[in-house]
Amino acid sequence: MEQAKTLRDKIQSIHFDFVFSSPQERAVQKAKIVTGVKAVIDNRLDVFDLGEADRLHISEVKMAGSLPDSSVYNGVEEPNSFVKRVFSFMKELENQKGKKELNILITGHRCTTGCIGAYFEGIPADGNILKFSSDTGDYKTYIFK
Repeated sequence: MEQAKTLRDKIQSIHFDFVFSSPQERAVQKAKIVTGVKAVIDNRLDVFDLGEADRLHISEVKMAGSLPDSSVYNGVEEPNSFVKRVFSFMKELENQKGKKELNILITGHRCTTGCIGAYFEGIPADGNILKFSSDTGDYKTYIFK
């Protein structure tokens, strides 16, 4: 809550024409605190699905690289699937709103903001989209071309 209030204070002079959020309660609350309006929820902005590994302590999870091992845990989302769903949202947003000068706030998660950054910057050669993530309580600005 404090991070959302700090962010609100940083960007209080910006009027947002549209506000979108992940369906996760924390992201929805952040959007409301920051803008004062109820966000449009879009499931494509949801956090990367860790399947059965979700809510386990990281020290308990058998990993395959930087992700939970999908041969051990059911329901772990494929990274390409995650990118496709977030990019789908961004392409739709760009097609509908990208030709006008608008301020659009999207609240999400580290993985989601990283993927949004990759939409604009391109997916890095090492595949690490998290390098584009917004820090907690902060934001990044992008412009549709």
